[in-house]
Amino acid sequence: MLLYMSSSQPQTRSTPLHSVSVAGVVVREDGRVLTIRRADNGTWEPPGGVLELDESPEEGVRREVYEETGLKVTADRLTGVYKNMTRGIVALVFRCHVDGGHEQLSAESTAVEWLTSDEVSERMGDVYAVRVLDALDDVPHVRSHDGRKLIA
Repeated sequence: MLLYMSSSQPQTRSTPLHSVSVAGVVVREDGRVLTIRRADNGTWEPPGGVLELDESPEEGVRREVYEETGLKVTADRLTGVYKNMTRGIVALVFRCHVDGGHEQLSAESTAVEWLTSDEVSERMGDVYAVRVLDALDDVPHVRSHDGRKLIA
């Protein structure tokens, strides 16, 4: 990547690049949360994916939830920022509510289910379960992990 300084001379950038992803923790009136079983690796996660360059985080989470579940949502608030220190991925997680649509599978999801917080803890790996459970709090969280476990 090139940076242009005031002298109009290009300078090489040495700052590492990060990828930004978004995820939606969609909460139903009964407190259950929307989850998917990913087609590529079989893990249970909240719906989400890579934020595109031309979209806002809220637009990205709406798009990702719709593509993976068939549900239209509104992002109510940012509930956490999570960084995978190993891969350089920053995830923005939003608590959402359903506005419409119908649950359906996609090329990215082999199951769509509404889970209780206990079921989230049982089925999801630590770095995804904490995102969902954090979204049920009233306080935003900032956490780092290595892809599998949280880093204190």
